[in-house]
Amino acid sequence: MIDLRRLRVLRAVHHHGTVTGAAEALHLTPSAVSQQIRQLARELGATLLEPEGRRVRLTSAAHVLLDHADALSTRWEQAVADLARHSEGAAGPLRMAGYPTGVATLLAPAAARLRRSHPELRVSVLEAETGECFDMLLGGSADIAVFVPDPAYPPADDRRFDQQVLVEDPQDLLVPADHPLAARAGATLADAAREDWIAADTACNHSWLVHVACSAAGFTPRIAHRATDWVGATALVAHGLGVALVPRLLPVATDYPVVRVRLHSAPQPSRSILTAVRSGS
Repeated sequence: MIDLRRLRVLRAVHHHGTVTGAAEALHLTPSAVSQQIRQLARELGATLLEPEGRRVRLTSAAHVLLDHADALSTRWEQAVADLARHSEGAAGPLRMAGYPTGVATLLAPAAARLRRSHPELRVSVLEAETGECFDMLLGGSADIAVFVPDPAYPPADDRRFDQQVLVEDPQDLLVPADHPLAARAGATLADAAREDWIAADTACNHSWLVHVACSAAGFTPRIAHRATDWVGATALVAHGLGVALVPRLLPVATDYPVVRVRLHSAPQPSRSILTAVRSGS
């Protein structure tokens, strides 16, 4: 019988490309990961890893096994879910992971509501970026993730996960309180084409969204300042150093003299917020 825990380790090695990467994601040592795969190989009577210089690579037998691993994992998750439903009431741990704004606006109120409606659930909320969320799902340290997709996240047809759109989050223009656009009921992105802009670091998916939205509006934003933390970005806007795109779900600190201006550009700048669980769970 295949040990599904060891199969999860093999899937992690395949996902991360190295034993070290899998070990970090699973909170194990590299030697423990290697030992789990050796034990799985002995159980199956097949070689799963072979040396390649100073690294290792998965054998063709390992890839054959991985072709079935997603289906096996899905069936196991379904069995666990069916057993949970069979039990009277909902009980046990529920670990929810999400990006910072998602924790504040979606997961925190959801966790509070679940504690009231299902007191036997042990709900925990974990803040994590998109890549970390999928590592946590694969490693079993999270049960559901709320995330904003970026180019590095698994595609929608990845059989290891069930991904669903949760909500669309429109973007608003954040301007200083004394800005000419602040008194208007609405604006277009093109109205801010000549402004200095505040955007996140280029590695952040929100920076990519700003460039795509402005490009669709017919201009390239002049990025004057970068701030990944929304408090810092809001402070920069408040001091008149530029304008920014902010998610409508984002609660803007009222201590700052800024105004959120709704955009009626076509297309409306927006981002999708998704949920993901392990397939079958």
